[in-house]
Amino acid sequence: MPALLAEVTRSGFVESLHHGSVVGLLPSGEVGVSVGAVNDQVLPRSCMKPFQALACLSAGAPLAGPALAIAAGSHTGEDRHVELVLRLLGELPVESLRCPASWPEDEPTRQRLAEPSRVRMNCSGKHAAMLAACVEAGWPVETYLDPAHPLQRLVMRTVEDLSGESVVHTAIDGCGAPVYGLSLHGLARAMQGLVRTPVAEAMRGHPEYVGGTGHVNTVVMQRLPGVVAKGGAEGVLVLATAAGHAVAVKVLDGNPRATTAVGLRALAEMGVDVSPAEELLSVPVLGGGQVVGEVRVVF
Repeated sequence: MPALLAEVTRSGFVESLHHGSVVGLLPSGEVGVSVGAVNDQVLPRSCMKPFQALACLSAGAPLAGPALAIAAGSHTGEDRHVELVLRLLGELPVESLRCPASWPEDEPTRQRLAEPSRVRMNCSGKHAAMLAACVEAGWPVETYLDPAHPLQRLVMRTVEDLSGESVVHTAIDGCGAPVYGLSLHGLARAMQGLVRTPVAEAMRGHPEYVGGTGHVNTVVMQRLPGVVAKGGAEGVLVLATAAGHAVAVKVLDGNPRATTAVGLRALAEMGVDVSPAEELLSVPVLGGGQVVGEVRVVF
């Protein structure tokens, strides 16, 4: 059964509760933390992006450094992100991107724009990498999001190989790409397999392209060099260390505000020093502009 992971307090009153599951794997592959229903299937959502980036790399996409990091990330739509996405597209028009138009998540950037666009969407790096892979492999670019497309079949095989599980459910993510159901344990196992790949190296080396200015995934990686952090919609998060610890979190109500604190606590329970990111181990709750409570981990 799912377990209580975090509670929200306000002025000494427990206002809300976040239930879910978290699993942590030691470098040996043994389970170091197991709370809740870790063998239940979840949709990884944007936590799939590092595996999708690895499949694009396998297909021949010319990805390295920041380009590989943005392929695995959910960028905040800053100008540097857009410039890199456009370079990845090469001679393909922007309209080749099949992700929906969106406002950037970076608020200063959003305030100066007149309208949303596809390149500002946080998944455009992934989509541009998929198109680059199709161009290199000689696959159709118009149907690159079709689950039966050669690229998406390669993504599914990559996910199965890393997770050690067979995909039994395929869904469509918010950006239009296929996303595959995995157990939380399988998701952590897949992250453990990713940590020594060029994808993880690029994410660790260029965290500003995995998220962006002030983005919590970026901040975690900046505070904890060697750690890979990637969140997904509906309360999913994966973390992995260069040594091979891996954590996967799912909060059932879909709210992400507790996921980072829960994930870091799981790493700490396995002996990882997370003290440089101590300020992320809880989330302040404000009242009248002052801190009056917190979102705190209770498992």
